[in-house]
Amino acid sequence: MTVSAALLFQTEGNAIKTIFAQGPWPGMRLMAVALLSLVLMVADARFQRVDDVRSVLGTMLSPIVWLGHLPEAVGEWSDNAFSSREELLAEIDSLRARLLVLERRSSKYATLAADNRALRQLESAASELDESVLVADVIGVTPDPFSHELIINKGARDNVGEGQAIIDADGLMGQVIEVNQLTSRVLLVSDSSHGVPVKVLRSGVRAVLLGTGRKDTLQLMHVPDTADIREGDLLVSSGLGGRFPRGYPVARVASIESRPGAAFSEIEAEPAAGLNTSDLVLVLFQNESPAPPPTTSGDEATKGGGMEQEAEG
Repeated sequence: MTVSAALLFQTEGNAIKTIFAQGPWPGMRLMAVALLSLVLMVADARFQRVDDVRSVLGTMLSPIVWLGHLPEAVGEWSDNAFSSREELLAEIDSLRARLLVLERRSSKYATLAADNRALRQLESAASELDESVLVADVIGVTPDPFSHELIINKGARDNVGEGQAIIDADGLMGQVIEVNQLTSRVLLVSDSSHGVPVKVLRSGVRAVLLGTGRKDTLQLMHVPDTADIREGDLLVSSGLGGRFPRGYPVARVASIESRPGAAFSEIEAEPAAGLNTSDLVLVLFQNESPAPPPTTSGDEATKGGGMEQEAEG
């Protein structure tokens, strides 16, 4: 009896497991899962009670996600770790070449920006002039240390002539002393052989400003000790002599030294123009009225008429 009862109990347990595992109806498990999903969606939409559960599940599944990306990460690491030396050197050379190109472009853009600023300054200066102007580039500097000269890229084909004044955005630079077909040579105001008639803008005192052979210093000559000149006074071209137009800044008084018993003061000035820095300059064309055509004077005409009358008489 005992063996038979054990067998019967085992048979009934297997039947219960089969009922709960497979269910008495074929779609019972699917219905249970669907019902559970519906309950979770309603609870999430209405009561927001599953946020903590979702967070916990996301944390628990993070290692699985990491493991899913592990093969790709291992593949990339292996490709980088086992790249050949030749490929790395080729990539370094390519990057260096690109760096050189970018540096060249950067320096070029900086130069263009500086040229643009210089052109705007020249345009602003030219708009205030009464004379016609021509923009020129400085293309050379005389290597002779005792001669302060520049070479510009405008010449006879641009109607440039000897004696024309050259200025930059800040003031008078010099004058043209030699003209070729394509270029011209400019003598700077700082040359020891150059002189400019100037006057003090504040007081009107006239003097001659001479070059000293130094591009940062000019000297006023034969200025009486009693002349009304102060440090900081602006010296402009006076227009005397007809070489330079009147009113252009030439220099600013830097120092005045008066020695006891001396008839003249020693006055030094700093050039207003950028003699060492200007790359763009203006060539001035002074507007001159045309000379009137030759005509016979009234007296000569009257005299001539009288002679004709006498001849007729």
